[in-house]
Amino acid sequence: MAATTARPTAAGPRRHIAVIPCRWGASRFPGKPLARLGDRPLLWHVHQRCLEAKRLDGAIVATDDARIEAACRDLGIDCIRTGEHLTGTDRVAEVAEHLRADGYINVQGDEPFISPTAIDDISEALEYAPADTFAVNAYTELDDIGAVLDHNVVKVVVTARSEALMFSRQPIPYPRGERPKYLRQLGLYGFTDHALQRFRQLQQGPLERAEGVEMLRFVEHGHAVRMIPVRDDGVAVDTPEDLARAESLLGRRG
Repeated sequence: MAATTARPTAAGPRRHIAVIPCRWGASRFPGKPLARLGDRPLLWHVHQRCLEAKRLDGAIVATDDARIEAACRDLGIDCIRTGEHLTGTDRVAEVAEHLRADGYINVQGDEPFISPTAIDDISEALEYAPADTFAVNAYTELDDIGAVLDHNVVKVVVTARSEALMFSRQPIPYPRGERPKYLRQLGLYGFTDHALQRFRQLQQGPLERAEGVEMLRFVEHGHAVRMIPVRDDGVAVDTPEDLARAESLLGRRG
């Protein structure tokens, strides 16, 4: 399907832009991007956090769904229509074919409280990443045992070189000796156009298929994913129960 936009995007190349991949058919929460948080759809809140970041030249929603595209049009949000894809990063890669930029910051559409500062941290890390780095990925330390055990929360093990060694929905590493630090991978990635096109060329490996964590595609094929520590205390909305918690948090921040 040829890409179309709900609203014309600015002409000319950009430095870094945020791309928010949104799909309707999430297995745990169908229609999640348009679920109401306060008086606005979930995707609106994510888009606002991207606009608050200081290093970006814009933010755009990427979707294959006409309902999400129509909602973006009504909200005045830039939106590009894509084909169907296995992952959000595959969708961002299609956007990169139509919208030129030096870097693309993939911001998950279910992170309504994602820190704009964290988005800027990933943008800066991407700009200064070593040439052999294919992606930069944000993480925070987990101090809630419930989150450590929650399979909706992706954990990451990081090497001494600050590169991802493994991602898993299980608690890793296993605490056979002393209690380890558990790190949460955020759905906040930075890519160059070259890295995105390489991502689309790679086949899903057995680890990515088993865990459902797309950054494992780079890890399985031997490409470096640099992990960046950020400050972020938001709530990712994976289920309707998460949305209720997000509603409570919105009220406290309100």
